[in-house]
Amino acid sequence: MSQPTPGTPSLLRAINDRAALMVLLERGPLTRPELGALTGLSKPTASQLLARLQEAGLVVLDGIREGLPGRTAELYRINPRAAHVAALDVTPGRIDVALADITGTVVAEHRLATPGRTAGDVVERVRDSLAGACADAQLDLAALSRVVIGIGGAIDPSTGRLGYAAHIPGWHIPDLVGTLRDGIGVPVDIENDVNLVAQAEQARGAAQGHQDYVLLWADEGLGSALVLGGRLHRGATGGAGEVGYMPVLGAPIARDVGKRADHGFQALSGGPAVLRILRAHGLRGATPPAAVRNAVKAVEGGGAQAEKAREALRELAGRLAVGLAAITAVVDPEIVVLSGGVLLSGGEILRELIEQELHALTIPRPPLRLSTVEGNPVLAGALDLALGIARDETFGAVHRPETTSRREAHDRTRGEHDRRHPSIPS
Repeated sequence: MSQPTPGTPSLLRAINDRAALMVLLERGPLTRPELGALTGLSKPTASQLLARLQEAGLVVLDGIREGLPGRTAELYRINPRAAHVAALDVTPGRIDVALADITGTVVAEHRLATPGRTAGDVVERVRDSLAGACADAQLDLAALSRVVIGIGGAIDPSTGRLGYAAHIPGWHIPDLVGTLRDGIGVPVDIENDVNLVAQAEQARGAAQGHQDYVLLWADEGLGSALVLGGRLHRGATGGAGEVGYMPVLGAPIARDVGKRADHGFQALSGGPAVLRILRAHGLRGATPPAAVRNAVKAVEGGGAQAEKAREALRELAGRLAVGLAAITAVVDPEIVVLSGGVLLSGGEILRELIEQELHALTIPRPPLRLSTVEGNPVLAGALDLALGIARDETFGAVHRPETTSRREAHDRTRGEHDRRHPSIPS
């Protein structure tokens, strides 16, 4: 790829163009004088910039603004069809897809059910899920600039295989990322689902403004993510945060029951354990989150059942605090963010109980906060990462040699990005 030489007009144009595009993303439609004022560009430079970006298909006219002194002002905005990205949230029973344009607007959502599948063609499954979303958006699948997949596991950078994901059959193949990329025909990245949730919390949720935090996810399974010094910590094999396997006091260990049996933190506080705890106190639910919601309702409703429900939640809180204490003692985070169906169903009542139990166990006493990311946080985090990569590539395409078509330049940039960045950046 041809890179602008430092200090040359080409470099200055690239800097100005990107600054203008980011302003348009953040502020919405703007007039040329407004864009010039916000970027510090002169009128002639702003005019040349907008003409260049229009020619590249990155900016389009968005009508006119009337009622102002002087000439009627034309409005410019980012062309939403300049690029599209997709995010996938993969679980054993389904694949959820969200499709967004370059502005971040979600243009389609789709769900592909995968119940009872023992293996099958993972490429076909991913392609089918993407095809369903693209059909809804009337978009060619090959036009996607980036696909980010969130899954309950982690790619080992030394082998290219997905680890920590025995519960999701069919995904344990050599060079998983490369196989998906070649089979689907678009750039693909795979990221741990809880890591994506943590990054969504940092961007728009409870972890905004924090450089060191832990996110604990509790649903049917358990997981966590560690952000240290503002960067996501993955570990040597990508398994940092896979706390479901962590040995904890009061739970069987893998050496005694086998690696495939229920052991460690998962045996103490995972979904099946949640149901057992609440059932022992006379509380039931079809799923762990539903059972916790019923317990919270009982506490809020008062009466004879309220005390039993509170004791059940306190027992669950104590078990979750045992695992959190081990993490907190080592990491000493600023805050702990709680997410996942069990913890969000428990709401403020369960949060307060876990915080009390944790602070009784450890010298560091970080505050615990409930997730504030709306909707599916895995898809939110995956879209953020996909959009960041797509914008880097798309917004730089305008300065490639004029003899190269825009599509060829885009494809070449994507290939070089894949070689430089085989995994998603933090």
